[in-house]
Amino acid sequence: MKDLAVPRARMGLALESARRGAGKTYPNPSVGAVIWKGAEVLGRGVTRPPGGPHAEVVALSRAIRRHGERAVRGASMGVTLEPCCFQGRTAPCTRAIIDAGIRRVYVGCRDPHARVSGRGIAKLRKAGIEVHVGIAEAACREHHRGFFAVCEHGRPYVTLKLGSTLDARIATASGESRWITGSQARALVHRMRGRSDAVMVGSGTALADDPALTARRGQRVVGRPVRVLLDSRLRVPTAAQIYRRHEDARTLVLTRKGARGRRNVAATGAELLDLPGPPGGLDLAEGMRALAGAGLTTVLVEGGGGLAAALLREDLVDEIHWILAPRLVGGDGLPALAGLGVQALSQTPRLEWLGIGRLGDDIHIKARRRAGRGDNLK
Repeated sequence: MKDLAVPRARMGLALESARRGAGKTYPNPSVGAVIWKGAEVLGRGVTRPPGGPHAEVVALSRAIRRHGERAVRGASMGVTLEPCCFQGRTAPCTRAIIDAGIRRVYVGCRDPHARVSGRGIAKLRKAGIEVHVGIAEAACREHHRGFFAVCEHGRPYVTLKLGSTLDARIATASGESRWITGSQARALVHRMRGRSDAVMVGSGTALADDPALTARRGQRVVGRPVRVLLDSRLRVPTAAQIYRRHEDARTLVLTRKGARGRRNVAATGAELLDLPGPPGGLDLAEGMRALAGAGLTTVLVEGGGGLAAALLREDLVDEIHWILAPRLVGGDGLPALAGLGVQALSQTPRLEWLGIGRLGDDIHIKARRRAGRGDNLK
């Protein structure tokens, strides 16, 4: 078997590049690519925002600009996701790779998109390029989990963030909630926002906290993920920060058709997505499909206990980050989770631990849905 130690190491560089683009390239996946010859790395690239070049083309352009076309001919390329092979907003990446004279391509994982799904690999092989598939595949699939969720299941990958006291309370009986967790936990949340296509809250959280939902480093705004508001009756006033206009900001509102105040909301530039549902509620599964239709692949949910429980009841949460502060509020505080309607332990959502660590004085628990109850994404 061909020694893959070098390609695996180079794929690590491609993944580094890919992670820098997370949350900035939707509806396209944030792909990373690297080109090398021998021991020398010639160029690296990450997918640009929609309309811009894909990672493979960025890496090729940089390599050619720095080292010339002759140096690139016969070189190897590592790419976290199978190169595209059809004309979209940009030309096929397979064409650029073939024209550049790349000799070997190492692919992290196959593209699940119906228009690619092995066809990109086949085109490269037909052109005489040596292709190896599955290099650091688990890490590449993990990075591209949002894109896989949309392609395979029709909805974004949903991460639920909860910050609470040790006894799972998010506010005192009087409603005081800032700040339960510490500064390191808040910094983590801002990093998570920066890596997500969108941040979702419910109307209760928007009314209580008036969040800006920006990604910040210190006092500086470093990212503006799409703001998603779940508001069936359009209760949140249009003066709220979630409706504030910014050149690079977008707000999506999941609501009911016929809700009062639609004209005022539309005047802010927000996009209204009408959902079916029972009186006072919304069909959340349909809402997630609507968000996928709007191009979103990863959604970070920061809503209150009601929204968190509703998503869990519908089996729409893929990953949970629960941050526990060393405080106790007691039973009269506001719970982190509303009722799940569980009558027996066999009905409980099952999770598997992904990691437990410290964030200053707080404990950070990371878990993922476990196959069993609701092991099929809706």
